[in-house]
Amino acid sequence: MAAKKIKDDYQNQIKQFQPKPPYVLNCIKAFVIGGLICTFGQLIQNMYITFFDFNEKTAGNPTVATLVLISALLTGFGIYDRLGQFAGAGSAVPVTGFANSMTSAAMEHRSEGIVLGVATNMFKLAGSVIVFGVVAAYIVGMIRYFYGLAF
Repeated sequence: MAAKKIKDDYQNQIKQFQPKPPYVLNCIKAFVIGGLICTFGQLIQNMYITFFDFNEKTAGNPTVATLVLISALLTGFGIYDRLGQFAGAGSAVPVTGFANSMTSAAMEHRSEGIVLGVATNMFKLAGSVIVFGVVAAYIVGMIRYFYGLAF
């Protein structure tokens, strides 16, 4: 108990010397960079519609695949990490942030080999996201099904 009190007293004493984070500036940077990433994605989708004869429904899949590929390449070259340090959550929210996290995990463990290093660790994050998505979709589907039976 005494150790916790000493730690709390220390935290209170040093709080006045710590710089305040620039919350407003961080929010603006995240908003602008996230918006630019999404605008770039829209430009890619428009390119698929214009030049490759896709329609609005079918252009979504190649657009996402292209954004994932670009994000993975930028992560490999170390550019996306610098963007993430600058933009914060603005670079993490779009699909490019998900691709960045998968690529980063794979790159960290490449010394362990392709199967046991890259392939296994790449899906540490993706696995939980996919499982959550499937379970959430199942629950929403069941709610909708039972709601349809009731009315």
